[in-house]
Amino acid sequence: MASTDAAPASCKVMLSKHVANGLLAEVQEGLKTLEKPPHLVGFLANDDPAALMYAQWTEKTCEENGFRYSLRQLHRDDLEEALLAANVDPEVDGIIVYYPIFNNRQDQYLQQIVDVSKDVEGLTHRYIFNMYQNIRFLDPATKRQKSIIPCTPLAIVKILEYLNIYNRILPYGNRLFGHTICVVNRSEVVGRPLAALLANDGACVYSVDITGVQKFTRGEGLRKGRHEVHELEGKTINDVAPLCDVVISGVPGEKYKFDTSLLREGAVCVNFSSEKNFPHEVREKASIFVPSIGKVTIVVLLRNLLRLIQNRRADDVKPAQATEQPGTLEANV
Repeated sequence: MASTDAAPASCKVMLSKHVANGLLAEVQEGLKTLEKPPHLVGFLANDDPAALMYAQWTEKTCEENGFRYSLRQLHRDDLEEALLAANVDPEVDGIIVYYPIFNNRQDQYLQQIVDVSKDVEGLTHRYIFNMYQNIRFLDPATKRQKSIIPCTPLAIVKILEYLNIYNRILPYGNRLFGHTICVVNRSEVVGRPLAALLANDGACVYSVDITGVQKFTRGEGLRKGRHEVHELEGKTINDVAPLCDVVISGVPGEKYKFDTSLLREGAVCVNFSSEKNFPHEVREKASIFVPSIGKVTIVVLLRNLLRLIQNRRADDVKPAQATEQPGTLEANV
């Protein structure tokens, strides 16, 4: 007798390890070009069990794939000095900080003091600026140094590429044209960057949070070079989710469950929360369901580390020039 827990034949439950394995093959090719294993240093200055688990997963993945990893556990008041020391340590190739630390604007300050050439998470100003402005290189004129994208949003993009949601026939940068995507969560760490990335690649994105719904789009026919954001006053998830062929959810609360009655038949559903945002019934309407993305996120972290090393080589070990153009606050300083 068949198990009642089995997914309906119309729904494919896709485990993130399949995507991770493909990306690991890319990483191994990159490692072959280096004289020594890259050294990633993680800083843990909180008591968050999820952060510790992420650090342990990262260490395990590094060791299994030829990377060096060091975890430095310290008091949060010592973190600033430790980061500044790691910035100038030639033995450190990449830096990751397990947030939250102070859980306020001081965390943003700590993100900005990590050296841009060692920021494996893509959280420093230059990378965030590029991401939102749809600038894909640190050196737009020569296009040798690819900008670093935050790990979790990029992991979700890589999953959508694996699922062929991205249309490779279309030009690079437009490959989500025709897709309507709902992202539930507009956090500054994952939700909003993800909505921007997907819209910059051509999708119409409805970003849903407790404060309301925003629409991220490059305009009709992708007329604009980067996304713009519109507040949809009075709209709720009930209005926009049924329009979407992809639903991505990352609400960090065990009580939240996405209402599967809102799903289009055959929608693709991706969960990036550590909690289970989608109830089991999602399998009755979705065509593909991705229950977690953690394995992909860690491989993307290693991929970003290799990119940092390649960028330093491409620019003769000098940091790239700032991407801001004259007329901005940082011009002529």
